[in-house]
Parts: sequence; structure tokens; C-alpha cells
Amino acid sequence: MLNNKIHSQIIKKRSFLCVGLDIDIHKIPKSLLKLDDPIFEFAKQIIDSTNKYAIAYKPNIAFFEAHGIQGYKSLEKISKYLNSAFPEIFTIADAKRGDIGNTSQMYANAFLKDLDFDSITVSPYMGSDSVEPFLSFKNKYVFLLALTSNKGSEDFQELIINNSTKLFETVIRTSRKWKNSDKIMYVVGAKNTEEIGKIRTIVPDSYLLVPGIGAQGGNLEEICKYGLDKDFKLIVNSSRSIIYASDTPDFAQMARNEAKKIQMEMEKYLNNI
Repeated sequence: MLNNKIHSQIIKKRSFLCVGLDIDIHKIPKSLLKLDDPIFEFAKQIIDSTNKYAIAYKPNIAFFEAHGIQGYKSLEKISKYLNSAFPEIFTIADAKRGDIGNTSQMYANAFLKDLDFDSITVSPYMGSDSVEPFLSFKNKYVFLLALTSNKGSEDFQELIINNSTKLFETVIRTSRKWKNSDKIMYVVGAKNTEEIGKIRTIVPDSYLLVPGIGAQGGNLEEICKYGLDKDFKLIVNSSRSIIYASDTPDFAQMARNEAKKIQMEMEKYLNNI
């Protein structure tokens, strides 16, 4: 299913770049630390400098939770700023939630209603009733963790079951049977390029969110080879290589330059479709 908000941004900007806001206060320019809310100010300047090239922003919730109440206040300000200044841009709460039904409902209320993100990352490990509460909101979406790039993904996700099928394949196929499954998109790590192609065949109508280019070493050309389809249902995330392109006062300009460089490469692949 085409998401009009995402698709229109891809067409307009010739980009499928998501900027991850994994904001470590120890890595931001020291000149910001004297401000009342350095995390928000850093995020705002990154957003202001990169929104011409980004179709989505993805705050990593753990980096805000680590600062307690103040961190939540910063997160709320970022969400409100994105929704007011750039309502056309898609937002992803990278929270990786998933729990029994009533608990998931509370998480869903927090991120999709109160903080008003367009979507949230969710772990499928506890099954349908842990995910479906997130799918009950109108015009809100779930990015289901399908296959990640960390070494531990081999422990469970890549286990062989039924002779030749890997567990992550079964998870994806099973998720298509859940209520409102048309709102599910899938997270696939950038280092799993050939598996991206396999997942694309399993869910040809779904968006794939691929984190890991830039500092994590993912290859954009390979990702596009296996994951980019005629409707451009692909979102590729870059975090550290953009937001930490510099730790000097010109950090926002340097972030802009890095985002533009990625966008220009993405445009080349879009033009080849």
C-alpha cells in the first residue's frame, strides 16, 4: 500500500532519506550545552538544515529516556516542531515497543496519540496481540522489526525452521494475517542486502525501513538493487554520519552537506527505475 505522505515526499525531493535523531549529549557541540534545552536546539538545527533532503525523521527514544523528564520534554518539543513546521514530513518514534495487549495500548497512546508521531517501531516477539494495539489508530503505522544487522540477530531471527525457512520469514508472513496489517512496514538492517530482496518478494506492497548506511557501513547501491521497487517503497536511514558530521559550530551546515550528498546518490537510483 502506498503511503501518500511518504510517496509524495519521495517524488518531490527525489530522496528516500530518513534522518535518525540518535542524540548523544556528549557528542553535540559544546557551545549548545549552555542553553536551557541543548538536545532540542541541536535537533532543531539538524532538522532546519536537512529537511530539504529528508522525507522522514526518526528520534531514537532511548536517547531521550536516558535524561528522564527533561528528555521527554525535549522529545515532545521535537515532535511538536516537526508537526507544526514540517507537517508533510513523516515521523517515526524509534521505540521498539511490544508487550501484552493493554500495555501495548498504553505505549501506542503515548507515542501515536499524545506525542503524535506518524509511526513507531515495534518488536513482534510477543505476537499479534502485542502489535495490533499500535495498528488501531487512523493514519498511524508500525515498523515491525523483521531482520536486524546486529550480531545477535543470528540467535533467533536467522534460525532455520521447517528445513529451509528462516524464522524472520515466518514472522513477516504471519504478520500479514493480523488485523490492519496493511499499516505494517518492515525494518531490515542495511547489511542484509540479499535478504532485503527476499523480504521484498514476501511483502511486495510494503515499505521497508533500512537503517545502517553511513557510520554503520551499509551500502546504498546494494540496498537499492534489492529493495527499491517501481513505487519507491523504500526508506533508508542515516544517523551518525549526518548529525555528527561535525562537532564545531558549523555542525548544521556540515549535516546539510552530508544529507545532500546522500540525496544526490538516491536521486541517481530513483532515476534508474
